Amino acid sequence: MAGNENYEDLLNFDLNVKSLGKCKYDSPIALSTVEGDNIANFVSDEERILVINSKKELEEWNKKGIPIPSFEKAGPREKIFFKPGETISAIVTCGGLCPGLNSVIRAIVYMNYYRYHNRITYGIKYGYEGFIDKYDHEIINLTPDVVENIHKIGGTMLGSSRGPQDIGDIVDKLVKLKVNILYTIGGDGTLKGALEIAKEIEKRNLKISVIGVPKTIDNDILYIDKSFGSETAFSKACDAIDAAHVEAKGAYNGIGIVKVMGRSSGFIAANATIASNDVNFCLIPELPFELYGKNGFLEALKKRLEKSHHAVILVAEGAGQNFFENKEKKYDASGNEKLNDIGLFLKEKIKEYLDKEGIPCSIKYIDPSYIIRSTEPTPNDSIFCIQLAQKAVHAGMAGKTMIVIGYYNGEFIHLPIEIATSRRKVLDPESELWLSVIEATGQPVKFDK
Repeated sequence: MAGNENYEDLLNFDLNVKSLGKCKYDSPIALSTVEGDNIANFVSDEERILVINSKKELEEWNKKGIPIPSFEKAGPREKIFFKPGETISAIVTCGGLCPGLNSVIRAIVYMNYYRYHNRITYGIKYGYEGFIDKYDHEIINLTPDVVENIHKIGGTMLGSSRGPQDIGDIVDKLVKLKVNILYTIGGDGTLKGALEIAKEIEKRNLKISVIGVPKTIDNDILYIDKSFGSETAFSKACDAIDAAHVEAKGAYNGIGIVKVMGRSSGFIAANATIASNDVNFCLIPELPFELYGKNGFLEALKKRLEKSHHAVILVAEGAGQNFFENKEKKYDASGNEKLNDIGLFLKEKIKEYLDKEGIPCSIKYIDPSYIIRSTEPTPNDSIFCIQLAQKAVHAGMAGKTMIVIGYYNGEFIHLPIEIATSRRKVLDPESELWLSVIEATGQPVKFDK
């Protein structure tokens, strides 16, 4: 596991997926139930994806004598809950921008229109605000003509916003619009909001499905191996690393500092480090580090300069926030703590330390965050966006609810939102991923005193 998933935690949750009721309509999609006939098959609710994938783990669970946790497999169902051709959907995008948002929107619209023959898919403008009348945001019907080329550009055609809105008002608007399925595309805060919406729907005994599509550039949603946009993020980060490397090598004792996204998780930084293979020091939130002392970061940097006369430092935005403990904490509309700029802090402290040591240097600092998150997705991310959207529409039409579409152990799954939002996924310092970072950079395992 690259993340901090604890399989035993799953024993505290109900892994069964909630459904709006019995599925009585035949799917309009011509698939098969027979293996070997060269036709893709429907997926049954009995198909499950185990959380483990090694013999050692299997033996450990067998010793416990309890069932191995598993997730319901995602995909098209032979029988569906909503009547094809008469189902109304709504799509909302919330939180920060992320590569691939438009690709997901487009694929949901196309699936509804061409596969399930549904002609109405509402686009809700500017996040959950779009459901609230006082904001007076336009609600548009998304058709294939409207979304035809949006996957070629970054951002979201629907706009986005942060912060909670009145759950009752949101459900009232869903009822007014006669929406059957709500697709929420967003991260932790969005999914928590989606869960509250679904609970209010359930409380009112309404037949409205709520399906989440996980959007987090940091790849920090629990029990989801990867989320769309994260590959694009570290791919684009490599461009900034290349620039920092050129700048660093262009000066005697040149230092290039690149800061990437990653509030509490270092997945972008770790993957970009390995992909670029030009990073000498990778700093992530999961591993606190010391600046000073014989085993501190600054001393390691000094030794690097004495040997090679240049260095590239990649730091995740959430790293080193302990150095700002005396500063007043501030929060955004979603309740996320506003982070202090660790990149500028490092630039200042490095210059101060090297000046004291009598070592001349040239430092360049690059923050490509907004360039990364607003770009169009890579081809591989585009593929992933389409697959997530396809699985989301299949789940919605089958009457599944309170779930997010995840990708785990090489399969698409129905993951209860309650589990996905129970805590943030972080990078495991004992994982193969972080070992690759250490081996690629040659940096010490820890920076301590």
